[in-house]
Amino acid sequence: MTSPSTTPGQPLPFTADDYRARMARAAEAADAAGLAGVLVAPGPDLVHLTGYRPTAATERLTLLVLRAGHDPVLVVPALEAADAAHAAGASALTLRDWTDAVDPYALSARLLGPNGRFAVSDNTWALHLLALQNLLPSTSYASLTSALPMLRAVKDAAELERLAAAGAAADATYERILKVRFSGRRETDVAADLASLLREHGHEQVDFTVVGSGPNGANPHHEAGARVIERGDMVVLDFGGLKHGYGSDTSRTVHVGEPTAEEQSVHDLVREAQEAGFGAVRPGAACQDVDRAARAVITEAGLGERFIHRTGHGIGVTTHEPPYMIEGEEQPLVPGMCFSVEPGVYLPGRFGVRIEDIVTVTEDGGRRLNTTPRELAVVE
Repeated sequence: MTSPSTTPGQPLPFTADDYRARMARAAEAADAAGLAGVLVAPGPDLVHLTGYRPTAATERLTLLVLRAGHDPVLVVPALEAADAAHAAGASALTLRDWTDAVDPYALSARLLGPNGRFAVSDNTWALHLLALQNLLPSTSYASLTSALPMLRAVKDAAELERLAAAGAAADATYERILKVRFSGRRETDVAADLASLLREHGHEQVDFTVVGSGPNGANPHHEAGARVIERGDMVVLDFGGLKHGYGSDTSRTVHVGEPTAEEQSVHDLVREAQEAGFGAVRPGAACQDVDRAARAVITEAGLGERFIHRTGHGIGVTTHEPPYMIEGEEQPLVPGMCFSVEPGVYLPGRFGVRIEDIVTVTEDGGRRLNTTPRELAVVE
């Protein structure tokens, strides 16, 4: 259910009913997997399930406890209880606040029971998990990603709307960055332009602005540095963040001045591989099929050893999350899944090329959430 009121350009807000349904699905998924429940500390899983984002994770325990057949409970420090009570999903759960004079682990242990195996959000502090284990030695724990990897993978219509808006904002950013001058400026200057444009187009958070010029482009996660971009450079651009709480992530490779025949050929190869990866997106296909399709194109051209990362990753309330498009991942694609398709070729000491779109699985194939041209653009 959604609220009828919103402001122009803003998506309809998630409601308590939306969060209630998410928490119920998580508890049911855990039960179906033979788990006693799900334990969620501050982080993206807590935001997704409740709408509550504490100002910071601290040594004070905050823990969402989800168990099939039980009401959701959020254990929260008393000094943060007021903020938690105002979260969008607060009315869908029970708050159990505790003061510094109370043992929060004993409180939580009573909610868990003496035994069972629980899925625990990946960013839970070891301090908290070890304390629970000490009190409940007959319990055991598994990371949420390994136990329930698809918990956030399939997006509903409202989530897809947010992801599409984030993708459109990233596309608008790319179109604008093509008009700025590259040559004679530092990578950090162009990265600052990207960050500014993302914010101008509605991003409340910028997560990364990779600008890899010349040989730096051969490092897929190059941090923009002081290198001055020169005419003749290939430049890898990879940027994204959060808009309306959901992620954008796109990559394009541009060239300063006219490219050489080899540079154009490598770029054409990556573009063909990216198209092949996208073409493999359809319901029922395995995640690894997307990786295989893209990788086969580059391998057949003799550059397989220069494609050194997975073909894609999921995206949602974070810019990297399951599912992952990589060999060995047999999870079938389902309508509503969203992930990147981003093959690349990296020639050490020379240049790199990467092309990335976010795509979503539809009933009969896939749909790109990034639609800017994938041809090699020439910039000044």
